[in-house]
Amino acid sequence: MLNLNDLLAFVQVVDHGGFAAAGRALGIPKSTLSKRLSELEKAIGVRLIQRTSRSFAVTEIGRDFHRHAAAMLIEAEAAEHVIKGRLTEPSGTVRITASMPVAQFRLAPLLPRLAASYPKLRIVLDVSDRFVDIVQEGFDIAIRNHFAPLPDADLVQRRIAYDPAWLVAAPHYVRDRGMPSRPEQANGLDGLMASSSERVWTLQDGQGAVAEVTPAPRYVANETVALLEAAKAGLGIACLAGSFCAGPIQAGALVRVLPDWTARGVTTTLLMPHRRGQLPSVRTVADHLIAEFTQKPQGEADGAWSVN
Repeated sequence: MLNLNDLLAFVQVVDHGGFAAAGRALGIPKSTLSKRLSELEKAIGVRLIQRTSRSFAVTEIGRDFHRHAAAMLIEAEAAEHVIKGRLTEPSGTVRITASMPVAQFRLAPLLPRLAASYPKLRIVLDVSDRFVDIVQEGFDIAIRNHFAPLPDADLVQRRIAYDPAWLVAAPHYVRDRGMPSRPEQANGLDGLMASSSERVWTLQDGQGAVAEVTPAPRYVANETVALLEAAKAGLGIACLAGSFCAGPIQAGALVRVLPDWTARGVTTTLLMPHRRGQLPSVRTVADHLIAEFTQKPQGEADGAWSVN
């Protein structure tokens, strides 16, 4: 069995580009690091770093070994955090990034309760609809709403909610224009569209039948609240995530059109960088958010973690 301290010395030397820099980072003499590396090379029988007084180069096999050694250290650190996480109260800063709708409608009421439950936690929420590189920008958790599958990334991912889309309109609009009973009867009705290129809503019923509705574009807005307000004002029919429509429907401001049919919905996924996701504070926040998001049924919810 390899000595974890030797692996740590090797990984730090490679990551810092030399013995002197690694020694300063670890607070260990560079002669000690050199000795540990020599013992490691002797144990495995290969040269990992070619070094002289003037040069330092990681060998090809050294690069491959470094990748696996770094992964082993992460797992060892995670095992240690499992114990510490059970014995200590979560503390420190957890940085979260989310889009505007997620922040407004889901996180705004949740995060203050979480912060109150864990006084030693400091939560930083960054709200942005732009693409965020959570690793490069130092975020611990990202919550993303998306229609298409997320691109492959070296991130821990968990799908925490699926919200099917409904066709909705104001009661007075369907009184004036008629309530469709079949998808084809909705063709040509005023459409409140999410983009200028959107032309068709593809619907599916509970038996798997698929139908298309082609509205007449009346109003275009690429923001959910704007479309919701346009629908409540009676401008036409909107295709919106069911969770955003449930309240206005219950209040009588909207009605579902073709209630037996749903359109492609919004998937909500929680993402974490692999290493930071093992920290007790980050894990506590992630577990809390997962529990809250999955508490109310929103269609299918897949609870499996994955690392792409």
